[in-house]
Amino acid sequence: MTVFKLPDLGEGLSEAEILHWHVKVGDQIEVDAPMLSVETAKAVVEVPSPITGTITALHAQPGDRIEIGAPLIEFAADAAASQAAARATLSAGAADSGTVVGHMPGLSAADAAALDAANAVTGPRVRAVPAARALARSLGVDLATLNGTGRGGLITLSDVMAVGIPGGNAASKMHPAPAARVAPAGGDVEVLRSLRRAMAHSMSLSRDSVMACSVFDDADLHSWAAGHDYTTRVLRAIVAGVRTEPGLNAWFDGQSQSRTLFEQIDVGIAVDTIDGLLVPVIRHVEKRSAPQLRAELDRLKRAARDRTLDGEELRNFTFMLSNFGSMAGRYATPIVVPPAVAILGTGRVRRDVIAVGEQMQIHNRMPLSLTFDHRVITGGEAVRFLGAVIADLELPA
Repeated sequence: MTVFKLPDLGEGLSEAEILHWHVKVGDQIEVDAPMLSVETAKAVVEVPSPITGTITALHAQPGDRIEIGAPLIEFAADAAASQAAARATLSAGAADSGTVVGHMPGLSAADAAALDAANAVTGPRVRAVPAARALARSLGVDLATLNGTGRGGLITLSDVMAVGIPGGNAASKMHPAPAARVAPAGGDVEVLRSLRRAMAHSMSLSRDSVMACSVFDDADLHSWAAGHDYTTRVLRAIVAGVRTEPGLNAWFDGQSQSRTLFEQIDVGIAVDTIDGLLVPVIRHVEKRSAPQLRAELDRLKRAARDRTLDGEELRNFTFMLSNFGSMAGRYATPIVVPPAVAILGTGRVRRDVIAVGEQMQIHNRMPLSLTFDHRVITGGEAVRFLGAVIADLELPA
């Protein structure tokens, strides 16, 4: 029998959730045919078969979360078909990309043992929170030598500090873990899954990695004609802000103390779904017209809510936008997700009474909340960016 392990899916997490099997025990399957769908932190991914053969065992059921490198499925390989697939792959010069979307050569029954070496993960993956991994790298601590004190052996920031920072053990003894809390009767315990689990990881990373600072102001929309598209106007205003202060369209690497500034403006837009938050990315905002932006926005929102987004559509934003005001709320302190350095939040547009000269008038105004990483962006840069955003929004068209 040939055992196939769950490969590294390229999302940076240590596990995935089984969503749906496309096969059952006894089925015949061809190499590269879809075997199952798994849900990662960000997207639903189809896992293809590495060989041609017969399914003999499934090691997980829908709803199960399994670790990267854990046994996933077993085959009885079809030697002739697998050898033909292997020859075709080798003659084409194909290379295994190391991720689930890369092609894995077929194997004969005689070579089935070699499949373990071809799996993307050859041993158990050390489970650690992202901040602990980053700190371990900076301190030269080998995570494999630590015993995690988190749930299920998860290595926490305190575990790394205890061995990597002088006095770390003493500090942990001075602040023992609090006693377990007893929940009131009738409460339902819900383990975080998929998108909510990913959000918890992202927010913890932001908390541990970003020196956040927020500024607030309002844009007066009194000169707008009826029927304007709020979101596309905000996207255009972000472009104006980046042209004034390019440093907000950037990534920051705290470990190397370096930043990368981008000419291309790729905006990640927070989309609220039943399952949790997704952040699809609109590429090249600076090159798109208002109708093109609206069409792409609508497409990404539909795909986000249908969970059909491609993994690439969720990666590598250079700036972030949260238009929470479409539901409720005036101001907020939106969270910067590294390596990005800034996020703009737009609140609900309201009719405010304001002073115009010596008179009081009623104008539509959009509340704006800008959060930035103060390690790499100065207060002056932030308010100049926000000022440029406001100036563009206050134009008639």
